[in-house]
Amino acid sequence: MERALWTRARLGRCGPPLDLLTARFDRHVYASHTHEQFSIGICVDGSEVIDYRGDHLRPGPGSIVVLAPGEMHTGRPAASDGYAYRALYPEPSLLGDGTLGAHPYFREPLLDDPELAAALSRAHAELSACPDPLETESRLPWLLTALARRHSTARAASDMVPGAAHIAHAVRDRLADELLEPPSLALLAAEQGLSRYQLLRAFRTTMGIPPYAWLAQHRVHRARGLLESGLKPAEVAGLVGFADQAHLTRWFRRVLGVTPAVYRNSVQDGRR
Repeated sequence: MERALWTRARLGRCGPPLDLLTARFDRHVYASHTHEQFSIGICVDGSEVIDYRGDHLRPGPGSIVVLAPGEMHTGRPAASDGYAYRALYPEPSLLGDGTLGAHPYFREPLLDDPELAAALSRAHAELSACPDPLETESRLPWLLTALARRHSTARAASDMVPGAAHIAHAVRDRLADELLEPPSLALLAAEQGLSRYQLLRAFRTTMGIPPYAWLAQHRVHRARGLLESGLKPAEVAGLVGFADQAHLTRWFRRVLGVTPAVYRNSVQDGRR
């Protein structure tokens, strides 16, 4: 069955939007068209034919297709069983995120990079289901910068970030202090005189995880105390900054292996 679902994520609480498309087509043929942003697609099933730069691209499962802004292209199924893909439409500045000497140019639009394709597909699926602003800002610019640095002609600057530990600890403290409405990474980077990529690299190098994951774990630890005091999961979610109870439950299970309700009941049973 043909379907197309658009999700609009946001890069930080007050940051710019980023459109995500999840689609499956059996017969649909796109008319010739362009995008104002990059179009980055990951084929997840079947096969497609894309007419682009006078060539016929044939992405299959695991392929990454990068189409430049303003360049005409079409798309259609390559076979009767159709194809499925995930696509995102970032502004050029997100590919490199301040670490490249120029906007990236991709000589080869069809890329074979299974590791990056899997990471992009996973991030796309999870952010389409729950487009948390800090998670979006932590994950997608990082992956898009990796795409540009690995496969475009633009030259990358050094990865060294002087004072990485100090930067990471300052970001960690800000996120902990403002867990209900965390500042954007773009703002935190600007305050440090860094690009967002540099801030992310400093944080990941020091803390071992990206900022959104650290904040989610911090929220889980705060939630434990509130659950132990007798509050219900639905009440606790908003008090620690999660969008809803489902978001709290997802992270609670990741960190502690049980749902908030099971944790609350087990703690209360142990007190009897």
